[in-house]
Amino acid sequence: MAHTQLTPDCHKDFDCLVFIGRFQPPHLGHRAVIHEALKRAHQVIVLVGSAWQARSLRNPWRFEERHDMLRSCFDEADNARLEIEPLLDALYNDDVWVRDVQRKVRDIASPSQGRLPRIGLIGASRGQSSYYLTLFPQWESVSVPLVEGISASEIRERLFRSMAAASDYASTGAAHDLPPGVLDTLQAFTSSQHYQHLLEEQQLLQQYRSAWAEAPYPPIFVTVNAVVVQSGHVLMVKRSAAPGKGLLALPGGFINPHERLLDACLRELRERVRLKVPTPVLKGSLRGQRLFDEPHRSWRGRTLAEAFYFALRPEQQLPQLKPAKGGERARWVALADLEPEELFEDHFFIIQTFLGLPASFGSP
Repeated sequence: MAHTQLTPDCHKDFDCLVFIGRFQPPHLGHRAVIHEALKRAHQVIVLVGSAWQARSLRNPWRFEERHDMLRSCFDEADNARLEIEPLLDALYNDDVWVRDVQRKVRDIASPSQGRLPRIGLIGASRGQSSYYLTLFPQWESVSVPLVEGISASEIRERLFRSMAAASDYASTGAAHDLPPGVLDTLQAFTSSQHYQHLLEEQQLLQQYRSAWAEAPYPPIFVTVNAVVVQSGHVLMVKRSAAPGKGLLALPGGFINPHERLLDACLRELRERVRLKVPTPVLKGSLRGQRLFDEPHRSWRGRTLAEAFYFALRPEQQLPQLKPAKGGERARWVALADLEPEELFEDHFFIIQTFLGLPASFGSP
């Protein structure tokens, strides 16, 4: 991959520069990269990742909110040269994700004066965005020096530690991290019901961490999930408590100390959703299994999930479900009705991996 050196020349070196990030939230470091891109290119495409994720402590703001915050960082002339587009994650398939990026850029970047546009990928010289630079060898890369001392994860931690901590941060240090328009938006967000729900999850997480504070090593949890599909429907439960209260999730849970993984999965189907399918039939319907280990997949910390895919024989009547243990309500959900922003943690991507749902699935 060719690397372009930054120069003070006002000449536009590129027809289009692409900047990829999650922008949770957009901060002064992000604004610096986009400012440099606007100097170097006629058009700048900003792809906003995790665009259809459910709200969580890692992804507090929806795409539309981040879109508006990004727009607030620039004047009308700059915004006229900015394209801000949503990008759905594909956590367990880099090739699918790369294809989605390529398609979005292809559809936005138009030919220039009868020739193919000169496209580059811009990002900070360190951090996660530098990894993205290696995935697109057909585009030149532009590295912008990292703005030291600004971290989106630290900003989120200060905002969601408590209401008092968020207020103190907004009145003292936030102006050194956040553009004015973003700060105004985040201050308004702290008055919303969404913020209150996330505060509850943060308090629960702190209790969780305190319980493991004396452990000699950071804990690694092992869980199981069941992807049960029949006649174009997948079996889901609606979570009744934090984290992810109200979201749909795959049936599953923690394994018992003396239990094999498949046995744990079958137990969860029997006890949690009381699926009226005999165990021998479920075992005969097993079509695949895989470990899902994305480091940030779970709010509780390092959590590995072994998922089992059961493809039941098509029937006109879906198997009956009895009231679930612990208040969680089980239901059959049509595959066409699955929306990533309504699913807990990475469960949409687990289903996507087994069923081959396209990366743009669920987008408006």
